[in-house]
Amino acid sequence: MRIGLRVFLGYFAIVALAALLLARVFVAEVKPGVRQAMEDTLVETANVLAELATDDFLAGHIADGRFAERVKAMQARDLGAAIWGFEKRSTATRVYVTDARGVVVFDSFGRDVGKDYSRWNDVYLTLHGKYGARSTRSDPNDPNSTVMHVAAPLKSADGRIVGVLTVAKPNQTLAPFIERSQRKVMQWGWLLMGAALLIGLLTAWWFGRQLGALKRYAHAVTAGERATPPKASGEFGDLGQALETMRTRLEGKQYVEQYVHTLTHEMKSPLAAIRGSAELLEDANADRPMADADRARFAASIRTQSERLAQMIDKLLALAAVEHRQMLETRERVDLAELAGEAVAQCTQRMREAGVRVEHGGIAPAFVEGDAFLLRQAIANFIENAAAFAPAGSTIALDIARNGERVVLTVADRGPGIPDYAMPRVFERFYSLPRPEGGSRSSGLGLCFVAEVASLHDGTAALANREGGGAIATLDLPAA
Repeated sequence: MRIGLRVFLGYFAIVALAALLLARVFVAEVKPGVRQAMEDTLVETANVLAELATDDFLAGHIADGRFAERVKAMQARDLGAAIWGFEKRSTATRVYVTDARGVVVFDSFGRDVGKDYSRWNDVYLTLHGKYGARSTRSDPNDPNSTVMHVAAPLKSADGRIVGVLTVAKPNQTLAPFIERSQRKVMQWGWLLMGAALLIGLLTAWWFGRQLGALKRYAHAVTAGERATPPKASGEFGDLGQALETMRTRLEGKQYVEQYVHTLTHEMKSPLAAIRGSAELLEDANADRPMADADRARFAASIRTQSERLAQMIDKLLALAAVEHRQMLETRERVDLAELAGEAVAQCTQRMREAGVRVEHGGIAPAFVEGDAFLLRQAIANFIENAAAFAPAGSTIALDIARNGERVVLTVADRGPGIPDYAMPRVFERFYSLPRPEGGSRSSGLGLCFVAEVASLHDGTAALANREGGGAIATLDLPAA
């Protein structure tokens, strides 16, 4: 099944379910809501009529007094009303009054006078000082024949309940309004559902079209055909560009050639020095003996250059391992201050040879989450880089500080600093600056390694000139 069709069917299922639930809930609330409004009106009507009927009831003229005449006249009146498109010509409201025993003494319809209503909830509850109401079928076999009865008490001058006045109205009189409301709800529901499905269909078509273009592009690249990334918008455009970048880096011979060329160029210098020293040592014979000092110097040169080559290879392998890692597989809580101390101990021999020492500044426990080995190596690379440029007898300043939610480690020296032309390239692979006093260049991989380690830890690495002379290297990491 195509993904566009899957998206559409999933969207259809969600919209249909939401529409069904909304319709059922809304429609289910229409009828009770209308009846609640009618009951509220009947409560007020019953209490108004109860006040008007009290005098005739206490005087014993509830059946033939002015109240009875007015109620009968009201039922004969032509209402002539038009309620939201529905005509109303006559009243369907029934009014009856019972005495303290629950016996009907007045009925506006004139049919149940003398009957005992004391069992009905409207009369029974009201006589006992409670709110009395009921909904009863006028025809036991017809569920649509329910009539709502709401009662109000008739009270004597001393506050005693001496009778009950009930107003009754068939629920069927509300049927036209309820049916129209339900019909409107369903009509708009179907309209909205149709619009939602149309939008879903267009969205699924667009989604499938974008993915189809990316799929064809991927197949073309796999087949070795010349292909350009499809024109797309939003995340699909970003995905297409990412695929193009990946293809360029996987197939880019220029990148590979430049990498190999740079590596070969960097290895030529130490190899040439080794070969030259070896040839001079081979040419020495009995007729032309070589002085011991020269022999020692050439042997030392061979050793130094071979160590440089070994160091370059080791660092290149370490850098390659870091560059190919998309993320850290495991993270642990580590104290950067403790790692810095271990890195300083690791660089002791290198600093002794350079004649420099490390001065610990503001170092306090500062915890980060990451790979302890990689972080230790990154700090050691910073220290070794500073030792290579720091003047003999100077001090390298190592500081760790907490800056909000970040931990910042700095390594500063008092060397010659960084030339302006080199500033954009200091973290570039194989790029290195000449050492003071003619020292040999490094592999140019240490700072690149630090930048990759910082990126793996969601941090940054930076190198800048220090105020007063020298350079300052910064490792900025998120605090644990």
